[in-house]
Amino acid sequence: MNLGTVSTALVTPFTAQGAVDYDQLQELVRHLLATGSESLVVNGTTGESPVLSHEEKLAVIQAVVKEAYGKVPVIAGTGSNNTAQTIAFTKEVEALGVDGCMVVVPYYNKPNQRSLVAHFTAIADNAEKPLMLYNIPGRSVVNMTTETTSILSEHPKIQWMKEASGDLEQIAEVMSKSSTGLSVYSGDDGLTLPLYTIGAAGIISVASHIVGNDMQQMLQAFREGQHEKAANYHKLLLPVFNQLFTAPNPTVVKYALSKLHGFSDTVRLPLLTLTESEKAQFDHVWADFTEKRNNLLNTYKD
Repeated sequence: MNLGTVSTALVTPFTAQGAVDYDQLQELVRHLLATGSESLVVNGTTGESPVLSHEEKLAVIQAVVKEAYGKVPVIAGTGSNNTAQTIAFTKEVEALGVDGCMVVVPYYNKPNQRSLVAHFTAIADNAEKPLMLYNIPGRSVVNMTTETTSILSEHPKIQWMKEASGDLEQIAEVMSKSSTGLSVYSGDDGLTLPLYTIGAAGIISVASHIVGNDMQQMLQAFREGQHEKAANYHKLLLPVFNQLFTAPNPTVVKYALSKLHGFSDTVRLPLLTLTESEKAQFDHVWADFTEKRNNLLNTYKD
C-alpha cells in the first residue's frame, strides 16, 4: 500500500470546553487533503491520544475514516505498553475500516530488544491489516535497534516504519539492512529531505498541517533532479519545523492552525495553550517564512 511521500499525523480539535470537535476534525481532513497530504495518521501523540478516552479514540478514528474514505489511506495508532491490550485495541480499530495500524515501542516498561521482537511479533501475528512500527526513543526511552527492526521487517504484516530516533546513521542502516518490503518514513520534519535523499519513503509530518504543499514542492524538486531548489526549500522550511517544537507538541501547531485557518487551539491538560510571547515567536517566524517563500517562488518562476 502506497502512503505517498507526505503523511500527516493529525491533531485532534477540541471545543473551548475541551470536548472533541468532530465537525472541525472532518474539516481538518478536508484541509489536509487539499494541501499536500497523501495519507493520514490518526490517534498519535500529535492527536493527544494519551488524554483521549477509549471511546473518544474510536470515535475520532471513525470520523477520519469516514471523511477520508476512498481518497487517501488512514493509519491509526493502536500501540501501548501492554501487549494484550494493544492486540485487542488493534482488532477493534481494524473493524472501523482503517488501512493499517501504527504501533509504538512500549514506553515506561523499558523492554530489552528480545522483548521488543516478541511484543511486535505477537501484535503482527494477530493483525488483519498492515502495521507501521514507530520508534521514538525520546518518548519511549527505549531505542529499537537496527538489528531488531531488521528481524521484524521480515514479518509479512509489517510494511512501514516511522523512525523518529533522529539518528541519521541508524536510520540509514535500517533502510539498508531491513527487508525491501519495509518502507521507512522520517518521524522528524527537519530530516525529511536528508532522509529522502538516501531512500526514505517520505515523512509522517506535523508541519504538513500548515506547509504541506511546500514540503511536496521540496520533494518533487529533488525527484526531478533540481537539487539546489530542493535544498533551498529545506532551508526555507527548517525554521518553521523547529518553531513547531519550541513548546510541547501539538500546542504550537494548534496555534498555527488557529491563526492561519481558523481551527481551535484548545489542548487538554497536562498541556496548556501558548503564552502571548510564545505566540509572538511563531508569528515572527511565520512572517519571515512567508517573505522568503515569496522570494523563492519568484526565483523559480517559469
